[in-house]
Amino acid sequence: KEKRIVAYHESGHAVVSQTTKGSKKVNKVSIIPRGLAALGYTLNTPEENKYLVQKHELIAEVDVLLGGRAAEELFIGEISTGAANDLERATDIIKSMIMYYGMSEVAGLMVLEKQRSTFLGGGMGQTKDYSEKTSEELDNYIKAKLTERYEAVKAKLETYRGAMETMTAELLDVEVIEKERVESIIKAFEEENSIVRESDEGELHA
Repeated sequence: KEKRIVAYHESGHAVVSQTTKGSKKVNKVSIIPRGLAALGYTLNTPEENKYLVQKHELIAEVDVLLGGRAAEELFIGEISTGAANDLERATDIIKSMIMYYGMSEVAGLMVLEKQRSTFLGGGMGQTKDYSEKTSEELDNYIKAKLTERYEAVKAKLETYRGAMETMTAELLDVEVIEKERVESIIKAFEEENSIVRESDEGELHA
C-alpha cells in the first residue's frame, strides 16, 4: 500500500516537471527508499547553469513540488504525510517571491525582509518591518496562491491521467525509471491524445 502511494506521488512530480514550461526536467524517478527521509525521489536537473530565475520558473517549481500531493489526492483518494517537505518548500518559494523579489501584488516592489541567506527560499529573518495588516495580506496571498497552483496541478494530472497510470505501474514493477523512459511515456500519451504542450523558450524540439 505504501509503495503504491509513493509510486503515484513520484509520478506526480515527474509528470508535472516534464510538462511544465520553465521547470527542471526529470533525470530519474525512483521508489527505492533512501534512509528514513525519502521513501522515493524524483531527480530533476536544470537544463543549463543559471544565475537568474524568472517568475514563471519559480511558479513552475511550486507546481512540481505540489505534484506529489495532488497525485495522492487524485489517484489514491486520500492524502498522506509524504508531502510535508514539498509543501514547506513551495510555501518558502512563494514567500520569497513576495518578500525579496518584488513579484506579487501584495507588496509590489517593496522588499519586506532583508535576505539573510543567499540560498533561494532559505532562512527567513526574525525582524518584521511591516504592519499586522500587511502580515495578514501576506498570509492570505500565500494561501490563495498555493490553492490556485494546486488546482492547476490537479487539472494537469487529470489531463495526463493515462501517462500517470502507465508510469506508476512501471515504477511498481521496476522501481527506477530513467529520463528517456519518462519522456517516452509522456510523449506517447501526448501523441495518442493530441495534446500540444507549451514549450520552453529557446528549447529545440525535433
